[in-house]
Amino acid sequence: MARINALSTTVMPKFVKYIVSANRVLDQSTLPASIDELVNIRASQINGCGACLDMHIKDAAAAGESPLRLSLVAAWRETTVFTDAERAALELTEQATRLADGHGIDDAVWADAAAHFDDEQLAALVARISLINAFNRMNVILQEKGGSYDPAHRAAAIAAATAGSDPAHATLERAAV
Repeated sequence: MARINALSTTVMPKFVKYIVSANRVLDQSTLPASIDELVNIRASQINGCGACLDMHIKDAAAAGESPLRLSLVAAWRETTVFTDAERAALELTEQATRLADGHGIDDAVWADAAAHFDDEQLAALVARISLINAFNRMNVILQEKGGSYDPAHRAAAIAAATAGSDPAHATLERAAV
């Protein structure tokens, strides 16, 4: 059980509403949706966010992502199932998610990403990494749990978050995405 019902507070529904808007902007970008989900999954793995992993693995599977690739995201360097562009996005995701380690983003990692994505896509990639890290942190702080996300209820969760109401069994990201 979560520490508090954050969506029943005054602040969180307003905050989540703005994040919903940010997510909608990213959904309209030219960054491939498959890369969005790989980024969401990898950052959520690093941050230990079960709620976000539950959502993004199920959404990726519903969108046609293979079980093999989903199973191998955590070990992407040791596999042959990801494209060079996906590998560049995953490496950038890892370095950006681990900023506290003090290394920042290597110029070579940025150059690799820039070789695969145009400026619009790079901007969307940076924003996606930033957004999923925000969601991960909120869910981990509040101890939102994974396991009950149903992709079929996504539209209702979006509507509830936008209206500021409390969707049943919604984590903060589920309400926003």
